[in-house]
Amino acid sequence: MAFAALLLGMLMASLDTNVVVAALPSLGPSLGQPDAVAGVTAAYLLVVAVATPLHGSLGDRWGRRVMFVVSVLVFAAGSFACALAPSMPALIGFRALQGLGGSGLIVAAVSAMAELFDREQMIRRQGWLTAMFAVSSIGGAPLDGFLAAGPGWQWIFLVNPPICLVALGLGANSVPARRAATPAAKHRGFDVLGATLVAVGGASIVGLGSSDTLARSPLWAPMLVVVALMAMVLLVKVERRVAAPLIPPRLFADPGLSRSVAATLASGVALFGSFTFVPLAITAGARVDPSTLGLLLLPVSVGQLAASSGFVVLTRRWPAITAWGRVGLLMGVVGMLSIAAVPMLGPGVVRTTVTLLGLALAGAALGLSMQAYTLVAQARAPIEIVGATTATVTFTRQIGGSLGIAVFGWLALLLGESGGLTTVFVLAAAVLLTGVVLAPRSYHDQPRAAAASAASRAGA
Repeated sequence: MAFAALLLGMLMASLDTNVVVAALPSLGPSLGQPDAVAGVTAAYLLVVAVATPLHGSLGDRWGRRVMFVVSVLVFAAGSFACALAPSMPALIGFRALQGLGGSGLIVAAVSAMAELFDREQMIRRQGWLTAMFAVSSIGGAPLDGFLAAGPGWQWIFLVNPPICLVALGLGANSVPARRAATPAAKHRGFDVLGATLVAVGGASIVGLGSSDTLARSPLWAPMLVVVALMAMVLLVKVERRVAAPLIPPRLFADPGLSRSVAATLASGVALFGSFTFVPLAITAGARVDPSTLGLLLLPVSVGQLAASSGFVVLTRRWPAITAWGRVGLLMGVVGMLSIAAVPMLGPGVVRTTVTLLGLALAGAALGLSMQAYTLVAQARAPIEIVGATTATVTFTRQIGGSLGIAVFGWLALLLGESGGLTTVFVLAAAVLLTGVVLAPRSYHDQPRAAAASAASRAGA
């Protein structure tokens, strides 16, 4: 029962990451601000990123059951509020509330499963987890488009509260309750100042990408940029001093780790950040109903799943993980440039072909880069900070996605639909090329411990 409840929670949180994407072209005009749709996705991603370490810390103190129940209730309240949102700013704010609950659902699920099952049991349950992610990836966009074209975009959010009730019924008494905290857990702090700086800097950029007034204001636009830059500089200083930083500075002492984080950030900004604007590019100069749009977005999920599955098989014969990561980033470059050309093409077979090819390559790039650079980072990390390393890679990807959405949204607002969308995807391709340059090289494939041993033998 606990496993089923946790799977339902992860399914809802995963679906709602991009579930509104296919509805964005119709959602914006219905709320009177068609150009401010970027904030709907960026707010959710930003809060999920910032709240992830907070939920982990509170779960260590209060237990997984308390955090699961609270997260389900917050997610349900945020979903219901989103459905009733009277304006775009209100929807963006309620999406942030929903993200707070979604982050808790993901963290509670991962942590509780580690308490419920040993390694062998978790391996046997990987099929369920894979199926859950497949459903959220492949089914999200068509479901989104179907609901937006039929009963209305509000039902994208109204389907969540009933599922939340089922998850509560299954997990309220079965998810592990409070456990005796270890001395490390008792004394481990939470980087409140670091999280605040991330939230302030991210919110500044999200504001620029969500409001046409702010994006074009000669006063507010420069001010928000300065605030974001100052928050970034202060974050670097704070992370070097606090006892439990959000992003441990020692990770960057190893070049393989730091390069993996840099490549992950680039893929997050370019691939997660640009996905919000894919429906706008597809519908630019063409009439596409939401249900058809949802089906057109399927190649992203299919490409991601195909690349992820193929990666597991192909790396047994060609185990150069870093090379696969760079291949993924280069596929993303081609995919972004293909999508950049879509708004300039007239309706017809060529436009549809280029769209499907670009989306499939973008999905494959996401699947390859996520797996490759997570594996490289975990292999290079000292054993005592493997968990922190994995969390940092995930955190970096999420932050990159939310900031990418906001910055691209700002550009789209400033340049308008005609040239703005093409510029967004060309810039995304440039970011991925930068990621290729910064990505780990073949000599970083060797685990850190083995590399250190080899260096020691060479020195001797």
